Amino acid sequence: MQRSIFFFFLFLGYCTFPSQAQQYRPDQLFVTDFYNHKGNLFRSANGKPSAHYWQNEANYQVTANFNPKNMILKGKVEITYTNNSPDELDFLWLQMDQNEENSDARQRQMRRSDLSKEASKGYVIDDFKIKRGDRVLDADYAVYGTRLRVDLKEPMKPEEQLNLSISYNYELRETGGGGRSGYMDTEEGRIYEFSYWYPRMAVYDDYYGWNTLPFIGGGEMYLDYGDIDYKVTVPSDQVVVGSGVLHNADEILNTKTLNRLEKAAQSDKVVMIRSDKELDEAVTQTKTPTTTWHFKMKNTRDVAWAMSTAFIWDAARINLSKGKTALAQSVYPKISTEEGRGWARSTEMLKFSTEYFSKYLMDYPYKVATSVAGIVGGMEFPGIVYNGWRSQEGLMFLLASHEIGHTWFPMIVGSDERRDAFLDEGLNVFMDIYAQEAYNHGEFAPKRDGEYAPGGGNPNDEIIAVMDKLKNGPTIMTPPDAVKSKDTHPLEYFKAAHGLVLLREVILGPEKFDFAFKQYVKRWAYKHPRPEDFFRSIENASGEDLSWFWNGWFYHNWQLDQAVEGVRYVKDDPVKGGLIQLQNKQPMAMPILMKVVEENNKVHHLTIPVEVWRTGAVTEVKVHSSSKIKAVILDEKHELPDIDRSNNHWKS
Repeated sequence: MQRSIFFFFLFLGYCTFPSQAQQYRPDQLFVTDFYNHKGNLFRSANGKPSAHYWQNEANYQVTANFNPKNMILKGKVEITYTNNSPDELDFLWLQMDQNEENSDARQRQMRRSDLSKEASKGYVIDDFKIKRGDRVLDADYAVYGTRLRVDLKEPMKPEEQLNLSISYNYELRETGGGGRSGYMDTEEGRIYEFSYWYPRMAVYDDYYGWNTLPFIGGGEMYLDYGDIDYKVTVPSDQVVVGSGVLHNADEILNTKTLNRLEKAAQSDKVVMIRSDKELDEAVTQTKTPTTTWHFKMKNTRDVAWAMSTAFIWDAARINLSKGKTALAQSVYPKISTEEGRGWARSTEMLKFSTEYFSKYLMDYPYKVATSVAGIVGGMEFPGIVYNGWRSQEGLMFLLASHEIGHTWFPMIVGSDERRDAFLDEGLNVFMDIYAQEAYNHGEFAPKRDGEYAPGGGNPNDEIIAVMDKLKNGPTIMTPPDAVKSKDTHPLEYFKAAHGLVLLREVILGPEKFDFAFKQYVKRWAYKHPRPEDFFRSIENASGEDLSWFWNGWFYHNWQLDQAVEGVRYVKDDPVKGGLIQLQNKQPMAMPILMKVVEENNKVHHLTIPVEVWRTGAVTEVKVHSSSKIKAVILDEKHELPDIDRSNNHWKS
């Protein structure tokens, strides 16, 4: 085996001689039979959904009234639930995330200091019916914090469909839904943001059965797909924006607003729909005290909406492939355009980001993309995002690109955010890095979120500090609710994204990586992938075994330290070739990026694959030199997260 390796590398211009490991253990990194999942009728071992893959469906009709005087949202949700699984279901589970402050909610119980305070009621259920065929029955249910179990008198059979009808109400709190909804005051009026605002079905899947992790705050959404038709009735002076398409725009909006929206739908430049000079004018033509806004959205996981009398409103066209278009729009208060804040450019940034990600992966699937300024600092929902009202221009672009980027992860590729935060946050931040480089010739590049490491230097230098701090802590694969908030961004956002940059730019190359990444999105669009589905999709489409990388970077926080140990020559003759001794001094391994300079100024640039480390921590690389070697430099451009660069140089 070593003889064949020798001649293979000799053909490439160098050769290797593996040796015994020290701190580095190749058997720990290059694990035989790495994957636990072997493939079945539902999920293939190649990372694709198999022929009998299934997922359940939940369609919603929601009608709600919101009264700003008492802050009560009163609603009724009709859920049509289809059991596409091969299993009989004896009971159903729903998510009740507005109950996060109830006395029996897990999040509240974990904050012991708050237990003395009066608990918020969350959802109050006024009526709950189940319809099966022609039978309508009172539901037999129990609420456990943020979860609700419905006990069925008869099991729900495969392919059966039933209807749940729930009348409910809750009080909108200043910061609710784990900080993802709430309200704030401005001089021109109050801004209200609604999310997790109706009971939603939990996911029943082939991995865990019912996914019943409680809503604690760190983990976000895991939801099935379906069509959502919703109506919200609010005071007629409000401007309302929401997920999906406004179905009754012609009925409720006045002519001026409709004409401006039509102009914006044809314009690459931002069109003002409602200016700061028009805040005392309603956009509706309704003569009654309240107006009902009717939205529809197909094949979606969720919907959210916002309203205010204080909204400035602007919009522009999004250009997609084959002549298709969508609308980018932003709503924000006057204060968000003052003191250097960047909301006047929000739609410009939203339009760019949506077009950029559409070209890279697949077209934006919705008719409208909306950005809302309010109390929520940055949160994504299908077709609508909430961004902080104070955002300066640089942060504005970061938020605009990142939050709408969640359209692809997890709104299209429907991963489980409660368990696998990196599958949406990390993959999204990875795309953000390139979007930030491309926007306006890199106006706000390079991407820096400001929470990773001091200095703002090379990203590899930043990740070294993160990995050192977390070397004995949680890993990327740790569920988000088990990660301290201060570690969430460094792990699930930055380290996961940076790992994909290493894959694309160092390990696989852009062509291989981009093909594999797009295959993953294509395979799992509107489905529910697990981490192994992602890992195996990338491997199968790139043609490379990357289990060592997933193992070291995602499942562990192992560090990297490559070192030059010395130089000698074949038979002490530089003309016969230089032999460079290298060592891998930490548990993580990476390809070797090496520059060799001879005394006659001949330069060799060598890229040695990671497999050279499979049999040991010390290796010797042959360079076809024609004179003495005067310098060896590892990773000259700092493309790798090497924790000790002092041993990356050798001089004669």
